[in-house]
Amino acid sequence: MMQSFLLLGLPYVAILGCIAGSIWRFRTRRFSYSALSSQFLEDKSLVLGSMPWHLGIFVVLAGHAAALLFPRVWAGLVASPTFLLSVEAIGLAASALAFVGLSVLLVRRLTNGRVQAVTSVVDLVVLAIFLAQIVLGVLIAVIHPYGAAWSTGTLAPYLWSLLTLRPDASLVIDLPPLVQAHLALAWGIVLLVPFSRLVHVFSVPLAYLWRAPQVVVWSNPRRWSSSVAAATVLPARRLFLRGAAALSVGGALLAAGTAETLGRFFFGPRLSEEQQARLDARKLERLRQTQREKELAVERAAQRYIRIATLSELDARKGRYFIDYEMRPALAFLGEDGLPLLISAKCTHLGCTVASELDAQGRVLCPCHVSFFDIKTGMPNAGAPAKEPLPHLAWVLMDDTQQVVASRGADGRDYGRVDPERAASLSVYIAKREERVS
Repeated sequence: MMQSFLLLGLPYVAILGCIAGSIWRFRTRRFSYSALSSQFLEDKSLVLGSMPWHLGIFVVLAGHAAALLFPRVWAGLVASPTFLLSVEAIGLAASALAFVGLSVLLVRRLTNGRVQAVTSVVDLVVLAIFLAQIVLGVLIAVIHPYGAAWSTGTLAPYLWSLLTLRPDASLVIDLPPLVQAHLALAWGIVLLVPFSRLVHVFSVPLAYLWRAPQVVVWSNPRRWSSSVAAATVLPARRLFLRGAAALSVGGALLAAGTAETLGRFFFGPRLSEEQQARLDARKLERLRQTQREKELAVERAAQRYIRIATLSELDARKGRYFIDYEMRPALAFLGEDGLPLLISAKCTHLGCTVASELDAQGRVLCPCHVSFFDIKTGMPNAGAPAKEPLPHLAWVLMDDTQQVVASRGADGRDYGRVDPERAASLSVYIAKREERVS
C-alpha cells in the first residue's frame, strides 16, 4: 500500500502541490518569490559552497533530463561502452562536487549567526533532503552501476506513464529499494518547491543579460570616487557577454564540424549495401545459433539422462568435452580406478574453458590466465589466479538395456558394482537427479 502511494500517488500530489503552491505564493507573497539571497550577510562561504553546488547539480540534472526526456537517443549513446563509462565518471564527479558545495552551505547556515537568523526549518529540511539524494545517487551508482543504461528501460517509461496519465508502477516496482527511495525523495523535493527557497527556479533573472547598465551614484565622497572608478568597468560586462556569445557560436560551429566524426565513433561507420548485408547475415546466424542453444537447453531439461560416451571411449590423459544440464562445459576422463571421472571445464576464475589434455602432473590448464587444476581434487595450483576448485560431477553407468548398474554421487561415493568383463560396453551418463544403486 505504502509502496503504491510512493510510486503512484505521491508523484501526482507533488506535481499538483507544486503548481497550486507556486500560484498561491505568487499571488499572496509575490516579493518572496525568490531565493532571498543572504550574500549581504556573509559572502565568503557562500561563494565556496554555492558555485560547486550549482555546477555539480546542474550537470547531474542535465544527465537525468537527457536520459528521461530522450530515452531512445540516450539509449543509442550509452550503447557505446566508452560513452557509458564517461557518463558514469562525470556523474560521480559532479555528485561529489555538489555534495561538497551543499555541505559548505549547510555548515554556513548552522554556524553563521547572521545567516542563521534568517534560516527557517524548511531551509534545513531541503538541505538535508538534497544531501540524502546525493548520497543515494552515489550509492546507486556504486551498488547498481550503469544506471545511465538501465534507466532508459525503467525510469523513463515510468515517468512518461505518469505524464500521460496512465501510471504504471510495474516498471519500477522491482527496482532496488535505494532507487525507489531516490524516486520518493525526488517527488518530495518537487512538493517543497513553492514552500521553500527552491521557488527561485521559476524566477531566473534572464533579463539581466540584456538590460542596460545601471550606474549607482553614492553621496559619500569616498564611495562616489569608488563608483566613478567602477563605472569604467561597466563595459566589461558587455564585453564578457559578447565573448560568451562568440564562444557559443564557435562551439556550435566546432560541434557541427565534428558531428560526423563523433557520430561515426558512437554509432559506427556508414556501411555500404553489401557490407550491411554481410553484417545482417552474421547477426542472423548468431540469432540462429542462440536459437539452437535454447532448443538444446530445453531438450536437455526434458531428459532424465544425458549420454556422454561408452566407458571404453574415455581416455585417462585426454578428456572428452560435453555439456551438462546447465549448458556449461565439462570433461570426462577415465579414472585410475577404471571408472569415469567427470569434472567441470569452466574455470572458476573468469569462466574460461580449460584444456582437455593432462600435463605430467595430472592437471588441466586454463589458457586465459594460466591456472592448473588437478583433476583428482579439482584444486588449482598455488598462486594461480583461480582460487576455487573445479567441481566434480555425478554420473551413472548403464548397460545395453538402459539399466543403471553403477553410479557416483556428488559427494564422491560410489554405488553399485561394475563387472570388469562388461565394463567396456557400459555407457556413461549424467543424471538430472542423483541416483544410488545397491
